[in-house]
Amino acid sequence: LLDQDLPAKLERLFEREAMDPRALCIEITESAIMDDPQRALQTLQRLHAMGLRMAIDDFGTGYSSLAYLKRLPVHELKIDKSFVLNMERDRADLKIVRSTIDLAHNLGLSVVAEGVESAAAWHLLRALRCDEAQGYFMAKPMPQDAFAGWVAAWDAPGGRLDSGLAALL
Repeated sequence: LLDQDLPAKLERLFEREAMDPRALCIEITESAIMDDPQRALQTLQRLHAMGLRMAIDDFGTGYSSLAYLKRLPVHELKIDKSFVLNMERDRADLKIVRSTIDLAHNLGLSVVAEGVESAAAWHLLRALRCDEAQGYFMAKPMPQDAFAGWVAAWDAPGGRLDSGLAALL
């Protein structure tokens, strides 16, 4: 983000590959923004103007300011797995996950939870109105040629939130 030529480099790449910038979501760590917030903001605004989607990765683990968050042209927050992995057992982590989801939605952002490794976590996040999830519960990393088959076969789990977990909400 400190490279002021990044938007021009990406524009040339999109042109060469005949790719729509809206098809790409760039994940940005909080620390990348906080190294030089003003310069990062300028680069992010240029990338946003190109149509790129942007997410703040590992949200909650860095030192970002909410004042910067409200000014950044981002589309989503990704909740760090360190909070998601323990939210079923740790009320503080659950409160952080819930608050982050509410904060993001109130700012008009979507939310991705990282580190979803169980059906219980899936159902809990669904009850909290989390928009998307990533983790081994859905699939482990796979070769590109296996992805299309996985997508065709994937069926999001239905069902209800376990009463023990529902009591946490």
